[in-house]
Amino acid sequence: MKNLCFLLLAVLPLTTQAQAITRLDGSKITAAALDQKIQALVNAADVHGLAITVFNNKEPVYNKTFGYKRLDTKEPIKTSTNFYGASLSKAVFAVLVMKLVEEGVLDLDTPLQDYLPKPIYAYVPTKKWHDDFRDLEHAPLYKAITARMCLAHTTGFPNWRWYEEDQKLKVKHTPGTKYLYSGEGMVYLQVVLEYMMGKGLEELAQEKVFGPLGMKQTSYTWQPRFEKDYVVGHNAKGELYEKDKDNEARSGSTLETTLDDYTLFTEAVLQHKLLSPSSTQEIFSLQIRIRSVQKFGPLSARDTTANDAINLSYGLGWGLLQSPYGTGAFKEGHGDGFQHYAIIFPEQGTGIIILSNSDNAESIFQYLLETAIGDTFTPWYWENYIPYDKK
Repeated sequence: MKNLCFLLLAVLPLTTQAQAITRLDGSKITAAALDQKIQALVNAADVHGLAITVFNNKEPVYNKTFGYKRLDTKEPIKTSTNFYGASLSKAVFAVLVMKLVEEGVLDLDTPLQDYLPKPIYAYVPTKKWHDDFRDLEHAPLYKAITARMCLAHTTGFPNWRWYEEDQKLKVKHTPGTKYLYSGEGMVYLQVVLEYMMGKGLEELAQEKVFGPLGMKQTSYTWQPRFEKDYVVGHNAKGELYEKDKDNEARSGSTLETTLDDYTLFTEAVLQHKLLSPSSTQEIFSLQIRIRSVQKFGPLSARDTTANDAINLSYGLGWGLLQSPYGTGAFKEGHGDGFQHYAIIFPEQGTGIIILSNSDNAESIFQYLLETAIGDTFTPWYWENYIPYDKK
């Protein structure tokens, strides 16, 4: 399916073809030139759908979509079209947690078990699986886990219990000592908060984040209103994945959102609309250095100095890197047919959101970042964003 003709939609009135977008280094590219470059990349790599926002001075200056909701109908994506957000869920959850910290509900460094009247493993599970902590009765190290560790991926929990040979939840190292990316850690924090507050994640998110920001098309669970306008994921050949609509709300993985709504969220982070500057700074402060060759897979167990120049690390819910333009705070999302990446440089106010419903999208991320905002710092090899022309 080479050389597919993709429909380009321009939606923000402030974005004109002649408008200049300023990159990190001060160089500029017009919206028209960026349109052409993105179109060429999606055609070359067979990316089936893409949605992008670029920020300058902490405000969106480019907001467009390319391609299709689903290849068989060729219905174009809009900026208001629903995407499965995958692990972008974690960045939103981190902001929600910091809001609760500001309100005095939670302390980042108090062991989470201390907030509960009985051991977490003694609670009767009510969900399909994610609130089942019975395995922890035989893993006493969990009692040291704090909210900070959950957000910084240092709990010692695996990414998901299903990836373990015995499919059991366990603590694989002393909490707080090592980086190990973990959706389970995020969910553990979520469940403790739900027990503490008597409210579910979705209710908390609507109350603290989605409602205040006007994110009307965002939820941690599938909503009937999304039926009229959503994308379907595509594999590398353009075949459709079945849309998953029965997920229970999980802080690490189930976000449903749109480019417009995630733009509102990112703008709010940049402009301190939800959190104080000090809370935002806490999120973007180094918690743990990362020295692995790659984020996942066999190379995640091997160390390298390749990313020392950018001081690759993790903050609270967001990955961090250092550049001549200040800290870069990033978050990825990856699932069957969905590949996303967002990075902001808060000190300069430059950033980009990339959403895609194609398994081929990550193969153009390096070039998109360089072209749109001059980001040559994202560790694309660590992320396994291998360019389509280098595979």
